[in-house]
Amino acid sequence: MDGFANLVKAVCLKAGFKKSEIFFDRAVPIPGYYRPQKNWDVVVLRDGRLIAAVELKSQSGSFGNNFNNRSEEVLGVSRDFWMAYRERVFGVTEAPWLGYLFFLEDSSRSERAVSLADSPLPPLQIFAGTSYLRRYEILCERLVLERDYTATALVVSDRDTASVRDGGVSVGAVQFFSSLYNHLISRS
Repeated sequence: MDGFANLVKAVCLKAGFKKSEIFFDRAVPIPGYYRPQKNWDVVVLRDGRLIAAVELKSQSGSFGNNFNNRSEEVLGVSRDFWMAYRERVFGVTEAPWLGYLFFLEDSSRSERAVSLADSPLPPLQIFAGTSYLRRYEILCERLVLERDYTATALVVSDRDTASVRDGGVSVGAVQFFSSLYNHLISRS
């Protein structure tokens, strides 16, 4: 994930932020609402105000259990963040940019359709016959739709070839970094 953190840093520098305003080479704690602090992967500050925060996550293998854990985690993080924002703990009145970039192993296991458990309360139809890759795409799309995150990106990579591609049309890396850049330009 260091490569993605460096790419976020490069976008910040191109948008006019100084190295001293970009924190990414170590976990950066920022205040929460339900907990005292949460470590973010990249944090951008200007004059003591939070401008942007980025969460970088990855997954390789063990898709079933990890998908549920990652989904719960990303929703909890955004809820904690926006409640803290509401309480004005970040020193800003205009909303910071919040990003979530997820890096998934591209394999037959991540692209194979997964069955749904029998239940008297069936899941939404959109999940029928989906792979874990598609489920992550739906998650990322909905995180933006529901304004939990300003932008999300789903990037997949094959372990053997190291090829990298977007995991969905609406949650691609270009849109993610363009959104970040445009936000930063408006704050520089």
